[in-house]
Amino acid sequence: MDAIDLSLVDLLRDNARLSYAELARQVGLSAPAVHERVGKLEAGGVIRGYRADVEPEAIGLGVTALIGIVQDSGGDTDDVIGALRDMPEIESCYFMAGVESFLLKARVGTIAELEQLILRLNRTAGVASTRTTVALSTKWENRTQPVARADPAA
Repeated sequence: MDAIDLSLVDLLRDNARLSYAELARQVGLSAPAVHERVGKLEAGGVIRGYRADVEPEAIGLGVTALIGIVQDSGGDTDDVIGALRDMPEIESCYFMAGVESFLLKARVGTIAELEQLILRLNRTAGVASTRTTVALSTKWENRTQPVARADPAA
């Protein structure tokens, strides 16, 4: 990726609804050239998708929990990942170093729904135990990090 691609990624991360004409204006190219570049970034997997950033409480998902999973020593990691992927309450899944094999971010509507999710997780083949922390509030999340730029002095 060159500097223009990095600029396009930055602009789209900030506002994915920018038109090709506006993107072109900001990076100094034509709209067709920007359209082609964005298409290549999408095809290459750099841009994975576009989605609306929705307030979870507004759609009935007022409980956020972080759940650590200790994997059973005999459990198959791919099977556990497959089972986790099938649980729509799980928003994010990280494979971890340390005692816990996975860290999940889950969103549900009520504590009762969280209890049901934890029970399902503990019954999942390959899961030895879970540890859950409930977030009291969210101060921020999904903060956009600056795109790493090549050192011009190098």
